[in-house]
Amino acid sequence: MDKTDLQILQILQKKARIPNVEVARNIGMAPSGVLERIKKLEAQGIIEGYEVRLNADMFHCSTIAFIQIKLTSPSRLAETGRRLADIEQIQEVHSLSGEDCLMIKLRVASNTELETILRTQIASLDAVKDTKTLIALSTYKESAKILLPETL
Repeated sequence: MDKTDLQILQILQKKARIPNVEVARNIGMAPSGVLERIKKLEAQGIIEGYEVRLNADMFHCSTIAFIQIKLTSPSRLAETGRRLADIEQIQEVHSLSGEDCLMIKLRVASNTELETILRTQIASLDAVKDTKTLIALSTYKESAKILLPETL
């Protein structure tokens, strides 16, 4: 990966649907060369995919909750993480250092839906010992962008 690849990645992180012609114009390259580099970055697993960001309010999913999940045993962490990842409303599952626990982020329509998921899908898992739920009141930034270096 070189400086040109980094420039392409920075552009794609801002606007994934940007035409190759426009990327090429921005970095002074031929569109075919840009396409070739993007395909190479995809093949190398540097670009994992492209996602559409939807307006959560339009789909009645504006309630965001972060839930810390303590487990009965650290040996159950990976299995429980995988099971939580299968719940559609859960967007992120993380194993935390310093504690034998997981942290999840989920989006739901209401506190009622949150309570139902907590009781029927999360707390009902064998390895779940305790949960602590924090509900986001406002979101000032939400992004999957990665800070890229200027050079390698």
